[in-house]
Amino acid sequence: MTEHYITSSVTPLDNLDVLSPYEVARLQDKSQGGLYNLFRQCALAVLNCGSEMDSTRLVLNRFREFDVQISQKHRGVQLDLINAPAAAFVDGELIQGIHEHLFAVLRDLLYVSDKIDGCCEGLDLSGTISNQVFNTLRHANALRPHVKPNMVVCWGGHSINQVEYDYTKRVGYEMGLRGMNICTGCGPGAMKGPMKGATIAHAKQRIHDGRYVGISEPGIIAAESPNPIVNELIIMPDIERRLEAFVRLGHGFVVFPGGVGTAEEILYILGILLQQDNTEQPFPLIFTGPAGSEAYFETVDRFIRNTLGERAASCYEIVVDDAYEVAERMRVGLEAVTSYRKATGEAYHFNWQLHIPLSLQQTFEPTHANMRGLNLSRRQEDHELAAQLRCALSGIVAGNVKEPGIRAIEQHGPFELHGEPEVIEALDELLESFVSQRRMKINHDDYQPCFRLARNNRASAG
Repeated sequence: MTEHYITSSVTPLDNLDVLSPYEVARLQDKSQGGLYNLFRQCALAVLNCGSEMDSTRLVLNRFREFDVQISQKHRGVQLDLINAPAAAFVDGELIQGIHEHLFAVLRDLLYVSDKIDGCCEGLDLSGTISNQVFNTLRHANALRPHVKPNMVVCWGGHSINQVEYDYTKRVGYEMGLRGMNICTGCGPGAMKGPMKGATIAHAKQRIHDGRYVGISEPGIIAAESPNPIVNELIIMPDIERRLEAFVRLGHGFVVFPGGVGTAEEILYILGILLQQDNTEQPFPLIFTGPAGSEAYFETVDRFIRNTLGERAASCYEIVVDDAYEVAERMRVGLEAVTSYRKATGEAYHFNWQLHIPLSLQQTFEPTHANMRGLNLSRRQEDHELAAQLRCALSGIVAGNVKEPGIRAIEQHGPFELHGEPEVIEALDELLESFVSQRRMKINHDDYQPCFRLARNNRASAG
């Protein structure tokens, strides 16, 4: 396929007019400690909007001639885009939404790199991480105080079929009619559909300030380029802070069919809701999909019950093929959230009261040793097992689409997961269903499993 490229220079629309010489030097620094490689990768992801590639490596290889250079001109910051994807331009001009996303990436990478460390002296590690998330969201102007809870986080796969995609649009439409805003992982598929539906509903309701928040992180953004509807793009430093940003910022959650990444998100939220400190908080959590998706939710529900137990299954509702019902239940749920936060004095814009255990906050590096060392046993608290399973699935996501994970698999073979036979069997059924339902990657036919499951003769100690 012949690629078309454009070389162009762009300046900020309304922010980041001035950078320090130190910040410019960091962005130009190609050493391991510099930001150049990370910024180039994220900038390419933004410019490659609409791509059907879900592998960071494939994107980087296809556009290996792409480069981005930054300079401080007398009028402010200038980015020189060299051999950029032509689809990001119209008549030689960068599309405005992509323009905004490009400088959002620059804003967040600089802020996280230079300002977030050391911001929270006197706090323990868990409190420090939560405050880092808060500071990043505040710096991105994502926190809107005094606005009644209306932010619905939608999770689901980027590799979904047309019927499922159309259903995500219908759900987004019904929620948009009720004045709800949408937050997703910013990519295609179930991350784009709810936003698309909500934009139509907001237009009908004459809502001119609808929010379509996309939260990503550098390791995944090239495989899930921001969709064009996102009008607030936020780049968190890693997957754990990305997940915490969702649950601190969002007021209700809708989960559509997806693959390993969606299952990781489900385990993350269940690991939080299973905390005793969080049992009193209203937390709307709805799993939904169109007719024909029953098997998907039956498999996920069975996996949760067989590993985490009935208490975990009580944390969510399942609604099949009824977008109106999903929106109505979410409306009622958001009213309960509003009443609770009024009664407890909690902020509308950031859920400080939600207790997130450190096991779900600490960065997990998916190496072969770390994957093999996960404690996949029921001889521990249910929320601790949820955290361990979350790490296992995070590693599989890395092996599927992230460049370091793909490289590790090539060098050392598939990740090995060891655990209690019952847990491994449940995990095997779940992952096998994702493969058979073609939910692992967009290019299903090319998929090669990056994992191997092993049953221990005895359960690991909890």
